[in-house]
Amino acid sequence: MELKKSYKCVQSLQQFYTGGPYAVASDESFLVCACGDTIKIVDLSNASIKSTIEGDSEAVTALTLSPNNNFLFSASHSRQIRVWDLSTLKCLRSWKGHEGPVMGMACDASGGLLATAGADRKVLVWDVDGGFCTHYFKGHKGVVTSIIFHPDPNRLLLFSGGDDGSVRVWDLTRKKCLSTLEKHQSAITSMAISQDGWTLLSAGRDKVVNLWNLHDYGCMTTIPMFESLEAVCIIGPESPFAASLASSTNPQTKKRSDVPSINFITVGERGLVRIWSADRALCLFEQKSSNITVSSDDEDSKRGFTSALILPASQELLCVTADQQFFLYYPEGSEGSLNLVLRKRFVGYNEEIADMKFLGDEEQFLAVSTSVEQVRVYDLTTMSCSYVLAGHTDVILCLDTCVSSSGRTLIVTGSKDNSVRLWDCQRKACVGVGIGHMGAVGAVVFSKKQRNFFVSGSSDRTLKVWYFDGVSDNNEEVLTLKAKAVVAAHDKDINSLAIAPDGSFVCSGSQDRTACIWRLPDLVSVVTLKGHKRGIWSVEFSPVDQCVMTASGDKTIKIWAISDGSCLKTFEGHTSSVLRASFLTRGAQFVSCGGDGLVKLWTVNTNECVATYDQHEDKIWALAVGKKTEMLATGGGDAVINLWHDSTALDKEEAFRKEEEGVLKGQELENALIDADYTRAIQIAFELRKPHKLLELFRGLFRKRDEGDQIGKALKALAKEEFRLLLEYVREWNTKPKNCHVAHFVLSWAFRILPSTEFVEIRGIVELLEGLIPYTQRHFNRLDRLERSTFMLDYTLTRMLVIEPEGNEGKLEDKDPKLSNAADSEQLSDIASTEQEQHHKELKEKRASKKRKNKSKDISSKKVKGV
Repeated sequence: MELKKSYKCVQSLQQFYTGGPYAVASDESFLVCACGDTIKIVDLSNASIKSTIEGDSEAVTALTLSPNNNFLFSASHSRQIRVWDLSTLKCLRSWKGHEGPVMGMACDASGGLLATAGADRKVLVWDVDGGFCTHYFKGHKGVVTSIIFHPDPNRLLLFSGGDDGSVRVWDLTRKKCLSTLEKHQSAITSMAISQDGWTLLSAGRDKVVNLWNLHDYGCMTTIPMFESLEAVCIIGPESPFAASLASSTNPQTKKRSDVPSINFITVGERGLVRIWSADRALCLFEQKSSNITVSSDDEDSKRGFTSALILPASQELLCVTADQQFFLYYPEGSEGSLNLVLRKRFVGYNEEIADMKFLGDEEQFLAVSTSVEQVRVYDLTTMSCSYVLAGHTDVILCLDTCVSSSGRTLIVTGSKDNSVRLWDCQRKACVGVGIGHMGAVGAVVFSKKQRNFFVSGSSDRTLKVWYFDGVSDNNEEVLTLKAKAVVAAHDKDINSLAIAPDGSFVCSGSQDRTACIWRLPDLVSVVTLKGHKRGIWSVEFSPVDQCVMTASGDKTIKIWAISDGSCLKTFEGHTSSVLRASFLTRGAQFVSCGGDGLVKLWTVNTNECVATYDQHEDKIWALAVGKKTEMLATGGGDAVINLWHDSTALDKEEAFRKEEEGVLKGQELENALIDADYTRAIQIAFELRKPHKLLELFRGLFRKRDEGDQIGKALKALAKEEFRLLLEYVREWNTKPKNCHVAHFVLSWAFRILPSTEFVEIRGIVELLEGLIPYTQRHFNRLDRLERSTFMLDYTLTRMLVIEPEGNEGKLEDKDPKLSNAADSEQLSDIASTEQEQHHKELKEKRASKKRKNKSKDISSKKVKGV
């Protein structure tokens, strides 16, 4: 098989919602969520994060979108109200108006007014374009929790509900409170207005829904709900919910003539979706069971819905849970009954990911265990959570998957509740429970060959072999699994397990820095692998060779021989503990990940790290490898799941295609140069990103000086991004004296072609100009020095009478040219004679000086002899 050279992260599932406010676009293309102090814009089709808006380090308390989805309004605990342009993700304006946090926001149908409800008991209305307050309403006795505009733009009414149990109706035209609707005994959580605009529904935590007549603002009826409500939604006549209700058979009860025929949906603390008839005060539909999984019966663990709304385009029901999940429901009517189908489930916050494995033969699903008591199974095409397996009473630490001999897809999980559970994915239920460990189960592994047993390892330092032959397809009861073999394997916690491809051995890795190989099914010790300096986090058998690979906290990966337990190879490269390692390419390569947040691809024969990828911000605890596609999935402490595809072939094709295009473009460039088509040549050089070729082209045009039109045409065809690239090239050329003239020649044409307003809009123009100015100043100083040195040369030549002084030009012009020539010859002869005389004098002086020197030497030598 061809060795892999690169992987590419194709999909990523990140945390995008931590609870609180959210808003859905009118065309349902994206969802805006509060994620701590940031705002995430999420694609509703696959839960991918399109962009992130950084906040002011305070938690976001309110969000709403303009009707055209162009602007986003946000508020945080800092009391700052901000307007964001979603096309550029820039804050257009911000202001403060409330004395406490803003708890709710609403934008009117025109998009020109923004209403805010605050914890300071005030309701304010703002002009969006001007950013000033148009209305200031006081009257609530508590925190204002919800606020909505009347849907009819001709009726300028505003409705606000507070935790004092009252709903107030504000007239924006007359700037006063029209009425106070007091019927609730607890906080108002949601309000809705009917299609005709004359009925208001209000829901609260006092477990009732009130219907109000907007003609006289009187209460028409009160319907008991028997649960604390968080949201109420009115079903329109064109909604699929209305069509499904019409086709279903409902009990016939007496209708009230004074109450309009309105159907509405409520959600609350029980986690059930219910549909009600207002005129009959009757529940038309109630879910049989909640899709919110609760593992224990504690009061704190009771999780329900916190919000709901009907999407404007598809008319689907979007419900939000207390554990940061989004449910998309669609109604189906069949055989006279209504059924709600959970079409999508998006998990906004996954917490720390402990383990994950691909599911099924086609590997279209991914089973993930996080810091909760459930296993979440994700559909990799939509990245939505298909279903949840609940049953453990504590955090799930490990899992493994396999396809049984009968074709069923099974999952085994180990938890901190000291038990192991076997799950049937077709039935989405637990089919077996194994109890017997005295500590948290930290590792489980299926036998991939026999497919009738699995092995578990625990913090009680023991290994257990569990057989599940008795689990049948039709058995509805949960069987109690029994351990067929048990052994005290290590001195510390067991972190990882692996079963050999032939099912004859199992290897266990422990915190006691050793890995042990055991013969199955009796768990007889074969060999102990010693050599790591810290605990072992991962073990795996080679798919082809008689060896096993271990990854340790000492930052190394080792490959051991099964026969004698000797270390064959050691791989170093991680800067922190190596937490997972798995074989690829039939054992010729392997992939590893660790506490440094890096994913590394290795080749076994050469001990070489082929590639390193940094896509995580925390430890990578989980690594899954697809046996069929060899696709990778990684997850860790940053609650991010990344999917990686082998891109070796694609990269090779892309490199070949680029090389082919480069050759063709290069030939086209040469043809343009032969044809003297400099405009086309410059464009091709830009496409090929060849600055040196561009410099040669501009230098040729600079020398010709008459090709200005071609430069103008070439520069006019450039986009702003290409202009920025050209300025970067000019900045580099300007650093060298031999290229500075060409650089300034191009720069002058750029200033002529591009208007100053567009020039300023170029990204990074300030930095580019700051890089040009110092070298330009240096070049001008150099030219000044050269010019001054030419004056010195003129002066020297003038004094040497090679150049006639400027003052004698007029006098010579008046003389006869023959006389002037004669005078010149006489003057030259005089100069020559004087030069000869000076030469003779110099020779005489030299000879006299030599004689004087010789005499002095003779006298000095005589004195020396006399002494």
